[in-house]
Amino acid sequence: MNFINPGFDPETVAQLKAELQETGMSFKIIPDEENSEEYVNFYFVGTYEGKEVIYDTALYTLRLHHASEVYELAKHEAAKKFPNFKAINYEEDENGNLKPLTPEEEEIGWFITELIMEMEEEETVKVQEFLDIDTHHDYGIGLDVSLNVDEIDEQVIAKFISEFNDDTLTLDDTLYSFMTEDEDFEDED
Repeated sequence: MNFINPGFDPETVAQLKAELQETGMSFKIIPDEENSEEYVNFYFVGTYEGKEVIYDTALYTLRLHHASEVYELAKHEAAKKFPNFKAINYEEDENGNLKPLTPEEEEIGWFITELIMEMEEEETVKVQEFLDIDTHHDYGIGLDVSLNVDEIDEQVIAKFISEFNDDTLTLDDTLYSFMTEDEDFEDED
């Protein structure tokens, strides 16, 4: 039987299960330059409609989700104020140094920065934990998950998978707002 979505193919699922058993892990991190302490993309095996499938999961902190929402809103406001605004593109010269921004790009950048600071201070944007399921994903089932944790590490991932597969996952519906951390001040402590 040919599977259009390989994440539903029992052979592909069996291969991932064997790989996970070999590593002793319940998940396989997908190499991605975006993976960080606050965002991890990984695969794990679970069930869907009584059959084993691969879940392609993007798990990130609520703080990162908030920052992303604030930034998108600020970009939207910048696009309304600056009709030529598409995006600020940072380009490198032949030595790998960043080329200076145009005066308009600099003005837009400051506008966005000020908007972000204002939205954070006024707690304009509030977010809560969530889990979105995409059953029309190109590989298995897509999960987009944001949890209120400081960082995404192996323990957080393993706990999430266990609770998801056991159907015991409880999401916090409290609305949160975050402030950007200023690393310069943190280093002085």
